[in-house]
Amino acid sequence: MSPGSGTRLWTSHVRESCHERVRLLRRSGVLRIAKAVLARLPDPLHALALKHRELLKFAVVGGTAFLVDNTVFYGLKLTILEPKPVTAKIIAVLVATIVSYVLNREWSFRTRGGRERRHEAALFFLVSGVGLVLSSAPLWISRYAFSLETPDVSLVTQELADFVSAQIIGTLIAMVFRFWALRKWVFPDEQAQPGGVRLAPVPDSTDEAA
Repeated sequence: MSPGSGTRLWTSHVRESCHERVRLLRRSGVLRIAKAVLARLPDPLHALALKHRELLKFAVVGGTAFLVDNTVFYGLKLTILEPKPVTAKIIAVLVATIVSYVLNREWSFRTRGGRERRHEAALFFLVSGVGLVLSSAPLWISRYAFSLETPDVSLVTQELADFVSAQIIGTLIAMVFRFWALRKWVFPDEQAQPGGVRLAPVPDSTDEAA
């Protein structure tokens, strides 16, 4: 099997796994619990939560991608890529991006449309590429501009600086940019892109909750 075939099979496996997780989420009681919680909120907060439900769902997806990012990043950084933390971070972000694309398309922005699948995917990965640069830049600055690495600083200081710069600052900057860019270019409202071919599904009751 060629490397390209192996990559395609692995990507397909990740996509199927994410689709299954979305289906399980919809079938479970999580969304019903969310709806019950929303129903108990004061009217102003309830209206605010419904108004910004895409942002809330995007935040959940972002949290999931954050866990994937951390798992892959530290799994590589503490083993085979110990001397190359930036490389480990880039790989971790790429894996998290695949997970993020499937979950965002099938859940966070499922009521949006306007683009063909291949154009949508291309734009998503372009936006994520910019996000990759934004998320990796603070780690690069920490390590190579501020020299927060051994032997210049202690191992504890290095690891703390890595976590704050890569996993907190970099992730937050990238998430803010990606939410804005995904809504504007990747998953535009149908009225904004009337010529698009992807039809937005009719929201179900669980979407109103989430």
